[in-house]
Amino acid sequence: MFSINTIIVLSPHTDDGEIGAGGTIARFVEEGKEIYYVAFSSCEASVPKGFPEDVLKIECKKATSILGIKPENVILLEYEVRTFPLHRQEILDEMIALNRQIEPELVLVPSSNDIHQDHQVIYAEALRAFKKNASIWGYEHPWNNLTFTTDIFVKLEERHIKKKIKAIKQYESQNFRFYFDEKYIKALAYMRGTQVDYPFAETFELIRLLVR
Repeated sequence: MFSINTIIVLSPHTDDGEIGAGGTIARFVEEGKEIYYVAFSSCEASVPKGFPEDVLKIECKKATSILGIKPENVILLEYEVRTFPLHRQEILDEMIALNRQIEPELVLVPSSNDIHQDHQVIYAEALRAFKKNASIWGYEHPWNNLTFTTDIFVKLEERHIKKKIKAIKQYESQNFRFYFDEKYIKALAYMRGTQVDYPFAETFELIRLLVR
């Protein structure tokens, strides 16, 4: 049933896609699927003091490379962090163009219950842009999710989690955040795995399912 080959990861900010789906991305790349990664903001306004403004772009390219995404498949856009609600139409237009260009079969987005204002916009506009063409899964950010439905479990091996951790470690400018901690990343994947007797797992909300 799962014969999907072309996937877009929609990351509101650089790092969101890796945090929510890094192990799954590593597994899908390993299986030969074509992965595209789109970050809508490099959060220059939030870069800690002492780092160059474009540091998150540099770190994102390193992180996605470790996960195995081709450099030409990484698209970094320039929307200002925390202002996405002001740019809904432009963001929708970007997604419509991506849909026509890439024709994905699966789109990974923040979950429908993610309370971050930028994440909410990416979820809502992705549903508008891709609902007729692709299945849509919502990835987990527990600190932003008031509730989360664990509809889909992707089985992961330790090598996938190690690759996710290595990718996230490339964000040296963000290593003060608790959810960048290696222990947290591995513990969440282990906990999700125990729910379905997998070694490790990432879980997703099923937003849209198209079976061809």
